[in-house]
Amino acid sequence: MEKSIRRYDLDWLRVIVFGLLIFYHVGMFFVPWGFHIKNNVIYDWLRWPMLFLNQWRLPILFTISGMGTYYALGKRSLGRFAWERFLRLGIPLVAGMLLIVPPQVYFERLAEGTFSGSYFQYYTSVAFTGVYPEGNLSWHHLWFLPYLLVFSWVLSPLFIYLRSHSTKFIDGIKRLLQKPLRIYLFVIPLYFVETLVEPFFPVTHALIGDWFTIIFNGILFFYGFVLIATGNVFWESLTQLKHKALIIGIVAFSGQLVIWLFFEDGYVVHFTEALLKVVNIWSWILVLFAYASQYLNRPSKGLAYANRAVYPFYILHQTVTVGIAYYLMDLDWGLLPKAFLLIVGTFGISWLIYDLVILRIPWLHPLFGLKKEKVKSLAD
Repeated sequence: MEKSIRRYDLDWLRVIVFGLLIFYHVGMFFVPWGFHIKNNVIYDWLRWPMLFLNQWRLPILFTISGMGTYYALGKRSLGRFAWERFLRLGIPLVAGMLLIVPPQVYFERLAEGTFSGSYFQYYTSVAFTGVYPEGNLSWHHLWFLPYLLVFSWVLSPLFIYLRSHSTKFIDGIKRLLQKPLRIYLFVIPLYFVETLVEPFFPVTHALIGDWFTIIFNGILFFYGFVLIATGNVFWESLTQLKHKALIIGIVAFSGQLVIWLFFEDGYVVHFTEALLKVVNIWSWILVLFAYASQYLNRPSKGLAYANRAVYPFYILHQTVTVGIAYYLMDLDWGLLPKAFLLIVGTFGISWLIYDLVILRIPWLHPLFGLKKEKVKSLAD
């Protein structure tokens, strides 16, 4: 088995993007889009930075996950990898649906007036009656986990073959990346999915029948594996491409803004906006990889702690956000005080639960996807 090389920049990106998820879900409290709890005042202008963040935040996580799969398969058999994926993704998903998500649905039902009573009464009566949104059983923000589990199981046989054989496919990708701008050919499959699949299969995050989300993010997961399989070729091409990708990303998102603000929907607009969207997504993924590779590819004690904490934070954070939001929603405090309390409260309470409870009770570790590993608490 080959010696694995740790990419600390990918660890940093994972931590940063999951951290941005907290800001994004706080923002969902204030924008016009549907969310579990809504503020009494909606700030329409917030949707523009939210739209920018929304387009690439999850695509880059699926790409990073594909990259991580390349490294994981270097030291695991197919059977062991499939089992470890279940332990790492399946167990926290089930635990989250039973323990972490129900309070979110409880606060949502209180806010809409369809349930009244204590959380104990809710949990012991209707918490698992029916499937959300008509019922109450849901995986809410944990939808990322079943999708990632399916991608890992379905694609791992192909990945093992590509990893253990010298293939014309990987050699062709290496040759393609010799001219860095050709990496934009990767947007072609994404474009066809965006234009031809998305209109007929709107995003549901229900897994079953959610074909656009499955295909689009499955492609990005596959891309992550393939790009890492090229070795240093990908990272060297990013060095030459990063400034151009940054400019292309700015132009592509600006083009979308023009369409959203000044054009009515139609066939030409649909196909044009779709092109701008996939180019925008791919550009910012490349930009983030490029600059992280340049500035963040180094270990640190803070990274070691944060990289282990990020998964439990992801599992916990939205429940904390929704719980705080429920008690803020009708207060006339304005945007900044509420946003500040939500951000600080979500980070702070999630950290307290993680550092003072989860880390110190070993039997909780599997429920939050923690591997057996000794990492000192920052409070120690």
